[in-house]
Amino acid sequence: MECPKAVVLKNITKKFSGVKALDDVTFHVEQGDIHALVGENGAGKSTLMKILCGSYSHHSVEGQISILGNEVRLNNPKEANRHGVVMVHQELALIPELSVAENMFLGNLPFKNGVVDWKTVYSKSQETLKQLALDIDVRMKVKNLSVGHQQLVEISKAILLGGKVMILDEPTAPLTGREIELLFKVIRKLKEQGITIIYISHRLEEIFSLTDKVSVMRDGKLVITKDTKDVDEHELVSYMIGREMEDFYPKDKTLPGDIILSAQNFSVAHPNYPGKKIVDNVSMNFRAGEIVGIAGLLGAGRTELMTAITGAYPKKSTGIVTFKSRPVKFKNPGQAITNGIGFVSEDRKGNGLILNQTIRFNISLASLRRICKNRLLNKRKEDGLTQEMIGRLRIKTTSEYNPVKSLSGGNQQKVVFAKWIATDPEVLILDEPTRGVDVGAKYEIYSIMKKLAQQNVAIIMISSDLQEIIGMSDRVYVMYEGKLSGELQKEELTENSIMKYATGAVSMAV
Repeated sequence: MECPKAVVLKNITKKFSGVKALDDVTFHVEQGDIHALVGENGAGKSTLMKILCGSYSHHSVEGQISILGNEVRLNNPKEANRHGVVMVHQELALIPELSVAENMFLGNLPFKNGVVDWKTVYSKSQETLKQLALDIDVRMKVKNLSVGHQQLVEISKAILLGGKVMILDEPTAPLTGREIELLFKVIRKLKEQGITIIYISHRLEEIFSLTDKVSVMRDGKLVITKDTKDVDEHELVSYMIGREMEDFYPKDKTLPGDIILSAQNFSVAHPNYPGKKIVDNVSMNFRAGEIVGIAGLLGAGRTELMTAITGAYPKKSTGIVTFKSRPVKFKNPGQAITNGIGFVSEDRKGNGLILNQTIRFNISLASLRRICKNRLLNKRKEDGLTQEMIGRLRIKTTSEYNPVKSLSGGNQQKVVFAKWIATDPEVLILDEPTRGVDVGAKYEIYSIMKKLAQQNVAIIMISSDLQEIIGMSDRVYVMYEGKLSGELQKEELTENSIMKYATGAVSMAV
């Protein structure tokens, strides 16, 4: 007997300026399923979900939409909400200064005798959270919640809106391991209550541990839909990128050279709490031509360590930093850049790119000393540099003058890499280098990392993805609560060995 369909998108075609973003896509989701929707950035996932959410008027879309057995024509998100479709976006839409309850009822406050019925606001909010077994104070300001709990408030808000079909877009991107476990627990509870989940993620391990079915999109078309249990990771990746991939992590050999950067007995005082350290007496060495991973849980001090070494907290840092055999103390990150150290930051949109500026502008931004003469920009040199980087990193764009915000997440990340590679660095620090990047772009970024290491660049990779740490690192340092907890060689790397040090279960002998 065929299961009832919660969502049927039939023969959907969507064009932008005459170019097909979606080409005759038919997509079914069965009621009560957790259904994964995967594909590379630009494959058409977001466009398809925006159509289901009413973000595009039905006049601009070809095809038919049925929700919970009813054919509908959607013109805006409120209409989709009324039919039971709610989307929880990757960028949370909460107001930090308002309470949990106020956020949950935002735009839908109940009134009684002309005034807000606060008793209903608080009781209904509490009731909804209780339904998901969440112990959150509804009167607390959202800004005082962890990111994980804010994500759960968004989901609770969607239930309050009457969500029967819930779209979760990269819900675990900003979360820690424990927060992800709690989110999965809530998602499974929603499934028990008959709510249908469409789950968008680049993290394949989540797809296999959580979902019932998986659909793959590529180049605006639906490639395949299968029961998740009937497909393996290798097959899924092949559907996504359109070719066989022998190994997800490049196996090119690298030969570590001399120590190029080291930190000895390095500490960083907490900027807000006197007497507390965010980095505590850490010693590490990094060699040319080596990829060194830095692992640890959120708050372990990994990013703070590397930003401090490169001059972010000059008055808060103590210890000895040596670069190319000589002691240094960078007063600011600009000095580190001048000396040959690049830093791909964790937040590419906030710190890595100027989104409204062109690809060309962003690529050349850190290399102005190389392409300027007498403080005047040499456009010929800038053009050569830009074209070289676009070709070398295979950045997909129709023009170097396009704004960088027009690119997919993977290509935006390549622009960040291009900006730093253009400086010809001797040390390149990568903070969460593949966060929010699709599987095909990940492989390309890994290949770039390997090639740089073969060219004798020291690569330092901070990552929360244990498979990435294991697959790419020649050696790994693990941090716990600001201290160096352990050091593991390539042959010692397993998820268990890393987590023992990351959780403080074991630590290095003193």
